[in-house]
Amino acid sequence: MYRYNEHDQQTLIERVAQFRDQTQRYLDGKLADNEFLPLRLQNGLYIQRQAPMLRINIPYGMLNSTQLRRLAAISRRYDKGYGHISTRQNIQLNWPTLESVPDILAELAEVDMHAIQSSGSCIRNITSDQFAGVAQDEVADPRPLCELIRQWSTFHPEFAFLPRKFKIAVNGSHADRAAVQFHDIGIELIEVDDALACRIFVGGGLGRTPMVGEVIHEALPPKHLLTYLEAILRVYNQHGRRDNKYKARIKILVKAMGIEAFRAQVEHEWLHFLKDGPSTLTDKDIAWASSFFTEPVYQTAPVAELAQTLADQRDQHLAFDRWMERNVQQHKQPNYAVVNLSLKPAGVAPGDVTANQMEAIADMADRYSFGEIRTTHQQNMVLADVHRSDLFELWGELKARGLATPNIGYLTDMICCPGGDYCSLANAKSIPVAEAIQQRFDDLDYLYDLGTIDLNISGCMNACGHHHIGHIGILGVDKKGEEFFQVCLGGDSGSDGRIAKILGPSFKAEEIPAVIDQLLECYVGLRYDDELFIDTVKRVGIEPFKEKVYGKKAA
Repeated sequence: MYRYNEHDQQTLIERVAQFRDQTQRYLDGKLADNEFLPLRLQNGLYIQRQAPMLRINIPYGMLNSTQLRRLAAISRRYDKGYGHISTRQNIQLNWPTLESVPDILAELAEVDMHAIQSSGSCIRNITSDQFAGVAQDEVADPRPLCELIRQWSTFHPEFAFLPRKFKIAVNGSHADRAAVQFHDIGIELIEVDDALACRIFVGGGLGRTPMVGEVIHEALPPKHLLTYLEAILRVYNQHGRRDNKYKARIKILVKAMGIEAFRAQVEHEWLHFLKDGPSTLTDKDIAWASSFFTEPVYQTAPVAELAQTLADQRDQHLAFDRWMERNVQQHKQPNYAVVNLSLKPAGVAPGDVTANQMEAIADMADRYSFGEIRTTHQQNMVLADVHRSDLFELWGELKARGLATPNIGYLTDMICCPGGDYCSLANAKSIPVAEAIQQRFDDLDYLYDLGTIDLNISGCMNACGHHHIGHIGILGVDKKGEEFFQVCLGGDSGSDGRIAKILGPSFKAEEIPAVIDQLLECYVGLRYDDELFIDTVKRVGIEPFKEKVYGKKAA
C-alpha cells in the first residue's frame, strides 16, 4: 500500500494546525456557523443528531495494522470505543467532541491517515474492489490508478467547491464489486487488443434521483485518465446547478443535457485544453504508483497435504465448514485464501466494530495476512492474503471475537446506514429494523437455502444505505411525524446495474420482518431450481411479490 513521504506528512501536519486554529476561532465566537461549515466539512466533520461525527478516510479500503490499532486507541480515548464502517470504505466516529477533533486529526496524521475531503462539495474518498490485487477474475489491479486519482484530487484548487459532493470508484475485475455504475464517475478497467483501457461511466448515483451511469468513453488509454477526469469535472463545475442542492449532482446535469451533448462538451474541453497536458500520466508515473502495490512474498511451493487437512477439518467441524463455504474466497495464489470478516452478527448494528475487535484484527493481520486489512462497501472487513494452512486457526480466533458469522452475501449481511439514532437528516431509525430482521431470520440453514440476497436499508432519501440497489431495499420515510418504511425490489449494484422498483405503500417498522418473510416465501414458490432471488425478480417482475404482500386488490 502507498506510504506517505516527508512532503505528505508535512502537508498533514500543516492541515491539522490550520484546522486546530479554525476550530478554536469558532469556539471563541470569531467564526460564524456558516463560515465554519465548509471548513469542518472538508475535514470530515459533521454535526449529527447526538454529537459531531468524524468520517476518516480509508483510501480504496486499505489499512495496515498500525493504522487500525491507532483507530482503536482513538475510538477508546475520544469516542465510545467503536467505529462504523461506511459504504465508502471509510470509518466513522459517532461521538467525538468538537474540541477533541484537532487532537484526533493530529494522532491520525502520525500514522498517515486523515479526514480531508471525506465530506463537503469536493471529490470524496476514492473507492475500489475490496479484493483488488488478489481476485482471480482481475483484469488489472485498480489500486495504482486509485492512488494517482487520490493524489490528483486531494487539495485540487479547481474542485474544492463543486456544485455538490463527487464520488469516484475504480473496478479492475470482471465482476463489479465497486458499483462503478452508481458513482458520479465510475472507471472499469478492461482489455482492448491486449492493452489496458478504461471504460468511463458518468452520471450515476443514488439519493433522491437514483440513476445508472452512462458510458462516456468506451476505451480510454490510462495515460489520459486524469486529464479526461479533469475535463468531466470542469464541465460539471461550469454547468452544474448551484441554486438547488437537490438538483446539483452531476447525474442531473447529464440527464438534462443528454449523454451525447455532455460528451461533446467534455471532448471539447479535453481536446482543446487538457489532452497531453501536465496531468498526462507517463509510463514512469504509472510504474511509480504500481511500485506500492507489489505482491507480498507468497509461499508458492505446493503444500501436498494441505487440501486433505482442510477437508478433514471441514468434515469434523460443521461451523468451520459453513464459514469456509460462505466467508472465504478463492485467491489468485492457490496456497492462499481471501477471508471476509463479518461485522453483521445478530444484535450488532451492521458495520460497527469495537476497539477490542480492531486491535484483535490488527494482531491477526500481522500473523496471518502480511499486516494488511481491507474495508468493504458491504461494511465488513477483509484479510486478503491468508495461507490456507492457517484458516482453521484463524477461524477459531475470529469466532472468539464475534467476527466469524458465516453470512457473507446472505440476507443478514445487510448494508444499513446509522439512521435516525445518529443522523440529523434521517427520517427513521434503520438500526432497529436491521436488528429485527436479524432476529427473525436467525436460521442459517434457511438463509443458505435462499441463496445470495442483498438487503440494503436507508433511513432517508439520501440513500447512504444504498437501498436503491439492494435486491431488497428498505427506505425510512416520515408520515406526519411517524416513521414508516418503503420496500423496493430488483436493484443490482453489479455489472447489470439496476435501480429497484417500489413495491407499494409503506409499512410500520414492526411490520417489516413479516413483509420480508412474505417476499421470501413468494420467491421460494417462484424460483427455478437454484435460481437466485435477483434473477427470479428480473424474470417475473415485482407484481407477484406485490400481490403476495398486499393482496390482489393492491396489485
